[in-house]
Amino acid sequence: MHSNVSDDELLNLIRAGDESAFVALYRRKQAVIYRFALRMSGSESVAEDVTQEVFLHLMRGNGNFDSARGSFQSYLFGIARNQVLRRIERDRTFRLVSLDNSEGGNDAPLTEALIVAGDLLGDLTRWETIESVRQAVLTLPAHYREVVVLCDLHEVSYQEAAEILGCAIGTVRSRLHRARAILVERLQTLNAAQTRPASAQVLSESFI
Repeated sequence: MHSNVSDDELLNLIRAGDESAFVALYRRKQAVIYRFALRMSGSESVAEDVTQEVFLHLMRGNGNFDSARGSFQSYLFGIARNQVLRRIERDRTFRLVSLDNSEGGNDAPLTEALIVAGDLLGDLTRWETIESVRQAVLTLPAHYREVVVLCDLHEVSYQEAAEILGCAIGTVRSRLHRARAILVERLQTLNAAQTRPASAQVLSESFI
């Protein structure tokens, strides 16, 4: 019924009390918001809670979306980001847990999303497991993690990322550059740790 209606129009219908418009918008945006929250938090329960809060926020009519300030998707990402950061800040004992493959079959592999043609990070991620890359992303400080999640994993433009984060495009670029450098270093360390025992075993066996 609402398949050809824009996000902005759906929001206006929701504000007018159209419940079917809310359902349509939820089905359209729920998955991407969930994946963002999951990749930022590393916790399925947090991702579920954040996704619920984002859409409750819309249902309650909290906040004002202004299309002149950015896209509706950027607006949703902004709400989700604030919810995730609040959750992490509130729970000082928050632990980054291992992610499984429950993000959905229509999502591009995480390793492929991080590959940039010709760069070292791309070369490394081609040989790492999805889990290793996910964990490396989760170890980044939040202000670096969010630019990787937005720009590399969700393929959001620098302009849109700047709108979501409320900063300059130059800040997005510099944070992303630094975040990728940290990931390269951590993936190299992980790769070395994984291959060292195997190399030692081969060496010892050669003397038998």
